[in-house]
Amino acid sequence: MDDAARGQLEHSAAGVYERFFVPALFRVPAQYVAHTVQPRDGGQILDVACGTGVLTRELAKAAGTPAVCTGVDCNESMLAVARTVAPEICWQHATAEALPFDDRAFANSYCNFGLMFFADRIEALREMRRVTDANGTICVAVWDSLARTPGYAAMCRLLERLFGSQVSAALEAPFVLGETGELRALFADAGIIEADIQSIDVTVRFPSLDEWVRTDVRGWTLSSMIDDAQFERLRLAANAELTEFVQSDGSVAFSSPMHVVTSRF
Repeated sequence: MDDAARGQLEHSAAGVYERFFVPALFRVPAQYVAHTVQPRDGGQILDVACGTGVLTRELAKAAGTPAVCTGVDCNESMLAVARTVAPEICWQHATAEALPFDDRAFANSYCNFGLMFFADRIEALREMRRVTDANGTICVAVWDSLARTPGYAAMCRLLERLFGSQVSAALEAPFVLGETGELRALFADAGIIEADIQSIDVTVRFPSLDEWVRTDVRGWTLSSMIDDAQFERLRLAANAELTEFVQSDGSVAFSSPMHVVTSRF
């Protein structure tokens, strides 16, 4: 996998991600996941591929203390932002495929929109299972397919037309685990047979078309693939061609469903 496929961000992009992507796209799903699998009283909590820590922070709220929460990510830029926003939480650099923790160290393990980016998804799930208590729970969220996400499907088509398939592929990467049959098979291959999948609708909201373009480009792996002139070209094209997602107040909204996989042991 290249950096785009693995969701690797530069430092400036990680800051934009936290400031704009989190409220537009990730906060509501994080709240849902934290509510769906609530932390066990006193139990240690692991957030794998924590990014800038939106789910980890929600889990800390649900647990009533940040002391039980650990967020791990392989992207130092993401962790730098996470440490700034919530220094009271334990943030650790690690890959999902080689978690630096003892067996059964955590009561619950979570992964919010990270599984699609792992170089070895099966090994990452095995590692989550290894570090989760025998009576614990694993909870993993992924986005549904691009075909069922109209706003991003349209944005990807626009990117491909303007800049080619390599650029559009970077934005398509989060949606590659949208088929529930394949998702269930992935868990089974990792030895996790009992996996309950819930499909939840999420509404993406941006203040405007310009902010949608700015966030997608400057807060994602596209930041290193699209220069300033191309950014302006994309902004103008989006304002002409993506108006179907603009609401009466000028904001942008569209459906972006997700799947939440829960395995209780």
